[in-house]
Amino acid sequence: MGANTSQVTDLSENTSLKALVGTESISENDPFWNQLISFTFISPTNSGDSKLLEEAVIPLAKTLIQNNPRTGNFGALVRVFLGRTKELKISTECQDQLFIWQAHNALFMIRCLVKVFIREMSEEELQQQFSFQERAPGSCGAGSEDLLEELLLNLVHLIVEVPLLDITYSILFEAVTTLLIFFSYQLFHKDILRDGLIYQHIMKGRCLELTSRLVKTLLYNFIRQEKCPPPTAHIFEPKAEGGLLYGLASGVASGLWSVFTLGGAGNSAGIDQDNNLLPLSNQSLLLLLVLANLTDGPDWPNPFRQAITCFRNTQDTSSLPVEPPHTFQINFNSLYTALCEQQRSDQATLLLYTLLHQNANMRTYILSRTDMDNLVLPILEILYHVEDRNSHHVYMALIILLILTEDDAFNRSIHEVVLKNISWYTERSLTEISLGSLLILVVIRTIQFNMTRTRDKYLHTNCLAALANMSAQFRSLHQYAAQRIISLFALLSKKHNKVLEQATQSLRGRQGDNAALPDYAQDLNVIEEVIRMMLEIINSCLCNSLHHNPNLVYALLYKRELFEQFRSHPSFQDIMQNLDTVIGFFSQRLEQAGSDLSVERVQEVIMKGAQALPKDRLKKFPELKFKYVEEDQPEDFFIPYVWSLVFNSGVGLYWNPHGIELFSMDSG
Repeated sequence: MGANTSQVTDLSENTSLKALVGTESISENDPFWNQLISFTFISPTNSGDSKLLEEAVIPLAKTLIQNNPRTGNFGALVRVFLGRTKELKISTECQDQLFIWQAHNALFMIRCLVKVFIREMSEEELQQQFSFQERAPGSCGAGSEDLLEELLLNLVHLIVEVPLLDITYSILFEAVTTLLIFFSYQLFHKDILRDGLIYQHIMKGRCLELTSRLVKTLLYNFIRQEKCPPPTAHIFEPKAEGGLLYGLASGVASGLWSVFTLGGAGNSAGIDQDNNLLPLSNQSLLLLLVLANLTDGPDWPNPFRQAITCFRNTQDTSSLPVEPPHTFQINFNSLYTALCEQQRSDQATLLLYTLLHQNANMRTYILSRTDMDNLVLPILEILYHVEDRNSHHVYMALIILLILTEDDAFNRSIHEVVLKNISWYTERSLTEISLGSLLILVVIRTIQFNMTRTRDKYLHTNCLAALANMSAQFRSLHQYAAQRIISLFALLSKKHNKVLEQATQSLRGRQGDNAALPDYAQDLNVIEEVIRMMLEIINSCLCNSLHHNPNLVYALLYKRELFEQFRSHPSFQDIMQNLDTVIGFFSQRLEQAGSDLSVERVQEVIMKGAQALPKDRLKKFPELKFKYVEEDQPEDFFIPYVWSLVFNSGVGLYWNPHGIELFSMDSG
């Protein structure tokens, strides 16, 4: 950085930067500043380049921390940037690209320095760095204005007021990234931060009235999915006489373009590359999630959560008797489309969860869509590749399914959507299957994976709750889905017998030895709860839609011996009555039909029998309905999760993992 610098390795020797962090005060009117912010340094967009930049900036920032109380040069740099932001909208309208680029450079320098400051000092000390001004020896050096709040307010204004164009893309990206950096204090604290100067400035101060506009703009940045613009020929024409414009030719834009689209040295593959292609979209979404998950203050609610909770569709013309605070309108169709397209990333899945759970307008809209498969299929694909996903992403996908299955219309409609050739489902060729049957297959697969690998009770509970919510509406289950339901029961039965045997053997082998034994009783209790739930799910389907599901009856009859051991078990006797009735009824009809029946003939007997079975023969049970409820103090889960996404997916951001306190490095 500094005039015409282009390499990270040059930073420590750059004379302009040395002057900035040195012992001499520089007036904000000095021509030095114009020279300082006229450089062609390319903002890094991958963790490798970002690490190099961070390591180069740290010694400069530490020198500035020592000298700034006397020089006030950092405050002067901030005021130089603020002076330029006042004219940004006019510069955009006039296509004054040089002015915009210099404002971007000033902000980029501020962001790099603040990032180091935050790691090195408290919020109070940070505010002091903003307040120091040039002073004579012995005089007071703190200014009366709150430059920190002024900068935060200007960043929000910049994001919501400057239109997204090719020439403004970089500075908008930098403004979003700088705001994100200001909240990064949380990374260095194990406990959740619930108050502080930056929180108060953003949630209570002059920024408050811009809340809805900021949330709306960040959402639209996510919706638009704009790639970093390609370079235009000679974006800055060099002047014949040289001077400040010399060297600011099209290399600036083409350099930025190549880094954003192709990545630079050390770029990691996969999702990092996806984020690099859409840097503003990705960073805006991360900032939105950080803001939405800030805790309420001691005496004020989080206004960003209020905005996310109540925004409405642009097509909604109804008027409310009382407008909720910070409400706004946005195009739901565009938002829905973007959500469908972006589910491969954790942060897009977390946004979908947030909207489904907190915004009733958006939830109603999503559930009314006739193309729900566009949203549900990407969620199922996340669960299908459970081995490759982090556990938080799997939880979010599963909870989204649970919220959707709370709606009966959803549970009916998914069995009417027929899919062909699901390429990512590789265990078996599915040439044609309903969305409902596929959902059942994927959830059962997730349960089986969890039983053999992670053994997470929370995961089990949510999977079973989603199946239970759907069970009364099961329709025309695919043959393979019906088989997998019974196969899961077989697996549970086998596991139950194994734990029972282990418990018996350990009791026999104990012989007065008081050493602690494995808690087989607890294991047995968990397995029996899951078995009970599976029996209730099968029973719910038989009671409510037996005649719609001949394949489930066929699978039940084929494996009827599985259920015999549970007939007399006190935990299952009541629920087994209906299964016994169904198995007995259809077995008798098959016997009457003769021996050596073909599969087709068996299915025919089942179809006719389903119409003939009197409804009153089956005992009625309460309807299975489960509702997702967020845990108490959800911030203990969501804030570390969101910041792990910023840490791992923030474009052009690197933090040394050794100083991170909020989460363990293997949880991201």
